[in-house]
Amino acid sequence: MAKIKVKTTFFCQSCGAQYDKWVGKCASCNEWNTIVEEVVSKPNPNDIKATFNTNRTSKPQQLDNIELSDIPRIKLPGTELNRVLGGGLVPGSLILFGGDPGIGKSTLMLQMSLRLKGHKILYVTGEESEQQTKMRADRIGNKNPDCYILTETSTQNIFHHIKELQPEILVIDSIQTLHTTTIDSSPGSISQVRECTSELMRYAKETNTPVFLIGHITKDGHIAGPKILEHMVDVVLQFEGDRNHIYRLLRSIKNRFGSTNELGIYEMHGAGLREVDNPSEILISNKEEQLSGTAIGATMEGNRPLLIEIQALVSSAAYGTPQRSTTGFDGKRLNMLFAVLEKRCGFRLATKDVFLNIAGGLKVNDPSIDLAVISAILSSGEDIYIGSNNCFSAEVGLSGEIRPISRIDQRIMEAEKLGFDKIFISKYNKKGITAANHKIEIIFVSKVEEVFGHLFG
Repeated sequence: MAKIKVKTTFFCQSCGAQYDKWVGKCASCNEWNTIVEEVVSKPNPNDIKATFNTNRTSKPQQLDNIELSDIPRIKLPGTELNRVLGGGLVPGSLILFGGDPGIGKSTLMLQMSLRLKGHKILYVTGEESEQQTKMRADRIGNKNPDCYILTETSTQNIFHHIKELQPEILVIDSIQTLHTTTIDSSPGSISQVRECTSELMRYAKETNTPVFLIGHITKDGHIAGPKILEHMVDVVLQFEGDRNHIYRLLRSIKNRFGSTNELGIYEMHGAGLREVDNPSEILISNKEEQLSGTAIGATMEGNRPLLIEIQALVSSAAYGTPQRSTTGFDGKRLNMLFAVLEKRCGFRLATKDVFLNIAGGLKVNDPSIDLAVISAILSSGEDIYIGSNNCFSAEVGLSGEIRPISRIDQRIMEAEKLGFDKIFISKYNKKGITAANHKIEIIFVSKVEEVFGHLFG
């Protein structure tokens, strides 16, 4: 009896680079001990391939001769997902949707499929049975006769059903559960994820059908599989949030058809995810007591202004080395602001423990909240309450100067809409701002000492 020859090769689990033999360090991404052996085989021509055939051929064209046509986007139900995608779903796009386990990825995709009427949607699940998916749909409470559920993990069988159904939108839950017969390795391996994604990408581009791919997350917070997976797709969305809190944040990490600065906010309920229309109201806690150590900062997430609450606690160091702890804010930037307060402004914080928190579980990288951060720190250090009618929006420089920021008008209007009486901004933002057009009092400052004088006398 002839011996069956098995062909194997080696792949890097981090970047997907291929090697003929095992090596300790990947030459592509410089990661150690990420090379694994996988079984591969050549494609069998008798296998059921992606049975979509458009008979479309491409030929070189001059750039000036290419005519632009307005491609209508598919408007999804709600505003948050449309905003993050850049105004709607582009036909033929491949979207990778990642997030932590239990964060609500499948719920959001199924909710979108049930609420999008007038479009035939195929929801392919490899992680749940049809009965489990039906239970989730009943809990969400929406019905859509154009939504079809398929429990399958083989790409060849999936494309067979796609040929019969001809869906307008395809949702895959999840890409790590799929496998193709052209690769002998197990589902979820580097080669399987790459090959299955390649087949789905070819299907999306040749049939002009948008495809959603739900992806797993590693313990480091990255999407599982080779890094080339994120290069292949058109859009990478990240669903963030703490499972102990009810709010979920939808961010765009990569978007070929829109901005990557947009943010969508959802609220988790027993009946699914509810969109938060005015996140500034939920990110600012309503307190009856006058407590020190809190300040309100105006930031921007894409084109959306947000008012967030900064909480700080300054206390004497109980041990030898003072602690510096921050949640939702860059720790290195916090240390830089400490150095500015010490060197330029004369505030002694070297022997103090400082804890900083951004309420609501947000992670903010916008430097415009610098002024709110130092105001909260000084309020806690001096144990003096900052009036709840005050708002801050400015960057702090290394010499203690208050630097200008962009789109200050939108921030002022958001603070005015929420009922704030005063907003502190840089005096270098004065150009182009007419204070008479705003009911809120605009206070222009140039140094940290001026802010301290206004707040604490």
